[in-house]
Amino acid sequence: MEDRIIEIAERIRGLREDLGISASEMAGLVELDEAEYREYEEGKRDFSFTFLYKVAARLGLDISELITGSSPTLKVYTHVKNGKGLRIERRKGFKYQSLAYLFRKRNAEPFLVEAVYDEAADKAEIQQRSHEGQEFDYILKGSLRIKIDDHEFVMTEGDSVYYDASHKHGMVATNGETCVFLAVVIKDHDGRMG
Repeated sequence: MEDRIIEIAERIRGLREDLGISASEMAGLVELDEAEYREYEEGKRDFSFTFLYKVAARLGLDISELITGSSPTLKVYTHVKNGKGLRIERRKGFKYQSLAYLFRKRNAEPFLVEAVYDEAADKAEIQQRSHEGQEFDYILKGSLRIKIDDHEFVMTEGDSVYYDASHKHGMVATNGETCVFLAVVIKDHDGRMG
């Protein structure tokens, strides 16, 4: 895992430098001070999902390209077998599987997400982040406590929510069980996602 973090960090730093983007600009993009941001580029910290999404968008990359180092190549369709999505475990308690990582120039980013129940996280204030675009979440199993700006509610199997992801949002599994849901991040009108 640590080798993979270092590979991603080196990829980010190299691409940022090649594109002439300052570390200061990137730090502002991911809402960190420059010293903290540089720790990510040095591989000293693991990346959050939102961090990777924002950085990939700024670098003009697909998130799967940022993570794997290779570009998606399919343009007609992609078929992903059960359990074979690109695994992205970049947030404590959340396991993402990218379900269209091989399809190039995607307009949306579909993920199968497993939010592991954590009693302490369920009792705590939900940590919120934001990114460009819109998002759709559909609960397949379990319950999810979600907060968008100041609105908080619980979703259960079959419930869905669609929202402007530039608003602060966050979620945790609730009711004592792991939650599995489909999350689709959609590009905004300017073609930005994450």
